[in-house]
Amino acid sequence: MSKKADETESSGRAPSISKKADKDSLHKLQIELVKLQRHFIQCDDKILIIFEGRDAAGKDGTIKRIVEHLSPRETRVVALGKPSDRDRTSWYFQRYVPYLPAAQERVLFNRSWYNRAGVERVMGFCTEAEHQEFMGSVSDFEHMLMRSGIKLLKYYLDISKPEQKQRLNECKRDPLTQWKVSTLDNLALKKWKQYSLARDEMLAHTHNAIAPWTIVCADDKQLARLDIIKNLLSRLHYADKDERLILPDPDVVFMYDETYLKNGMIAE
Repeated sequence: MSKKADETESSGRAPSISKKADKDSLHKLQIELVKLQRHFIQCDDKILIIFEGRDAAGKDGTIKRIVEHLSPRETRVVALGKPSDRDRTSWYFQRYVPYLPAAQERVLFNRSWYNRAGVERVMGFCTEAEHQEFMGSVSDFEHMLMRSGIKLLKYYLDISKPEQKQRLNECKRDPLTQWKVSTLDNLALKKWKQYSLARDEMLAHTHNAIAPWTIVCADDKQLARLDIIKNLLSRLHYADKDERLILPDPDVVFMYDETYLKNGMIAE
């Protein structure tokens, strides 16, 4: 897996791309995102983008840059909190259904129903029967959404253990980001192996040709953000697309394959 540095100068790591180059590239890609928005509004498209990954993998920063210049009327970010007592006694997918996109909308899930395959599985917040039911039904649920006309993209942001440790420590030290660190985040490193096993099982059981997983090597925040935007733009149709701008690096963003669990492309 790529061990490229992120952009935080205070961490002592040299940025892999200059601030100017990053800013220029991001600006051009955000123009493409505006073009995409104009197109899906005209065509009544429904777009759903799921972001999953380890704690501190960069989901917040990526989503922030995607939606920065988009209309909030047609673009919504969903980051649900702890389920209520009612949620826990309802059909598992029920709490997510009200947030699904209607025509002319793009919805970005900052974590999603895959909580059941990740944190709920690792922390014991669901039973084994509930976990197995989820794993057996989630693909049918997603295929149903896509048959209804929703365009679904699923991204898993993957980082190495040293990178996660450094980012969590930086969040704890920074008064502006301390809010991001929860009790569960403090257990992320201690339960690294359990999270890896849960991730591997989730990817193996829920990756398919209709609703595939796209893996992002996110140790380098800047490159990960840019290449995620390039990837989603390359996979969605819209008018006046600048094809030169939207070619992602295949070493940063790539379709899941089981062999990547063994050759280092996905962190152990």
